[in-house]
Amino acid sequence: MDYSFLDFLTLLGAVGLFLYGMKVMSEGLQKVAGDRMRSILSAMTKNRFTGLFTGILITALIQSSSASTVMVVSFVNAGLMSLADSMAVIMGANVGTTATSWLITLFGFKVDITAFTLPLIGISIPFLFASKSSYKSTAECLIGFAMLFMGLEFINENVPDLQANPEVFGFLVEYTSMGFLSIIIFLIVGCVLTMVIQSSSAAFAIILVMCSKGWIQFDIACAMVLGSNIGTTITPVIASLGGNTAARKAALGHVMFNCFGTVWALVLFYPFVAMNVDITKAAGLGDPHGLMSYLDNLQATDPAAHQLAISGGGDAAMKAQIAHLQLAVSFGLSIFHTAFNIVNVLLMIWFTKYFVKIADWVIKPKHKEDDEFQLKYISSGMLTAGELNISQAQHEITVYAERVKRMFEMVKQLQHTTPDTEEFNTLYSRIGKYEAISDRMEIEIANYLNRVVDSRLSYESKIRIAAMLTIVGEIESMADSCNRLAHTMSRQHEAKVSLNDTVEHNIEAMFRYVSEAIENMLVVVREMDADNVGEKSLADCYNKEREINNFRNTIRSENIENINQKIYPYQEGIFYMDIIGECEKLGDYIINVVDGVKSQLPVPVK
Repeated sequence: MDYSFLDFLTLLGAVGLFLYGMKVMSEGLQKVAGDRMRSILSAMTKNRFTGLFTGILITALIQSSSASTVMVVSFVNAGLMSLADSMAVIMGANVGTTATSWLITLFGFKVDITAFTLPLIGISIPFLFASKSSYKSTAECLIGFAMLFMGLEFINENVPDLQANPEVFGFLVEYTSMGFLSIIIFLIVGCVLTMVIQSSSAAFAIILVMCSKGWIQFDIACAMVLGSNIGTTITPVIASLGGNTAARKAALGHVMFNCFGTVWALVLFYPFVAMNVDITKAAGLGDPHGLMSYLDNLQATDPAAHQLAISGGGDAAMKAQIAHLQLAVSFGLSIFHTAFNIVNVLLMIWFTKYFVKIADWVIKPKHKEDDEFQLKYISSGMLTAGELNISQAQHEITVYAERVKRMFEMVKQLQHTTPDTEEFNTLYSRIGKYEAISDRMEIEIANYLNRVVDSRLSYESKIRIAAMLTIVGEIESMADSCNRLAHTMSRQHEAKVSLNDTVEHNIEAMFRYVSEAIENMLVVVREMDADNVGEKSLADCYNKEREINNFRNTIRSENIENINQKIYPYQEGIFYMDIIGECEKLGDYIINVVDGVKSQLPVPVK
């Protein structure tokens, strides 16, 4: 046996280079079109048909159905889209992923792209050091494109030759002539292969190389492609394990869609393959079965020529003939892959409500509050694509700010609750619980952002993440401030200190100013999600901050005079000013959040 362990490691390295090239190309594309892609995502929830086209477009752009489906699962986890809407996007992702197979077919076999890969990298390298981030991102995209095809060429060279090394896959060769059972067996092989490497595109590249070299029949290759469609569901399933019930349902819907599609394709397998062969012939691309027939004929008539053919040798006429037949195989396999996914979508899109019902029946929440304190838009197990993750983090920050607003409303309610009652104690305990949740949210969001920043991001996106980390910290400080207000009120009641009407009135006025400031801040934070922060929103925030500061200064001067005139005792004045001072600090944290939003805007708002 000529195939050594070193050869096997070389093959693994080739697959790794292919996957890494796809990753670099995908991330480069995301950096170039990150903001526009976030805008596209907003169309997802309109209806199932816009969701379908969105799924196709996003997957074609980022060159990864796994990334787009994981992203969809995380959006369902967030409640950003319904389970039915997510099914349409997932269906679109299955069609969009065929773009990679066509990329490989058009450039990997029809054109000797490897002759241009190193020059392409050479041209791109200088732009990596450009000051403009879009140039860097475009260069990364081109380098990833070159590396992808370098990996494909290495796969082509290092996939074990079944003719020369029959022992390598000898156990599989024995199952290639068992009729329909062979189709089932190789469907499972394709599924397992894709699960292992977690990329249907890389699996397609390996299947295409094996078929184009005549090592497996076209029918067998089609069965492996069907299997890869099931295997690719493993990534979103793994991602959903860190999500809530809705996320797991979305992942199950993806599995059902691909499995049910494979069932009808198996029932009509031979007629469906024959139809795709006819389409390939009608397009003037040749017969996908022709390569195997040609090699079998050579083996029967001229074994020496057959050995030359499978090793890439022979005269110019033989090489040209084999190249033409390989082209027919690659186009035939891409047509099969695309036709299957398109027909599957056209059939299954009408049954999305049944997928939802099955998912609801299979996966039930453990109890009503299963996801009560889970992050809404992000999860520890869900990291999809750097630029797109920023949008999810922004949504989560909005939820975080809204939670702190509710916490402040509870503080206002506590001020008017009778002390030493069950209602007071329950409300006070609830504020403390919100503060603990706030601490956890800060850590989880910050950890998520740190994971995102470790991926390849544009300069602008790194600026946004730095600002978002600041915003998260300031929102947590707001929660701490609310908790301190509640604690001050509790100490006041324990000291048996009551507040006179004037003090109560002023505290109410300060609470009103702070509530308005929080509302203004939330407008700015929500506009941050849409990348559309207006000058008026920012101006309202700064004006309210000045009102809070002026009111605090006025009250502080009056407090000294009131104590001197014995309008109320000194101890009451201490609690009074503690509450007013904490409210002023809360106003400072609010304006710090606004400053953080302002600092991450593409064009600073004056």
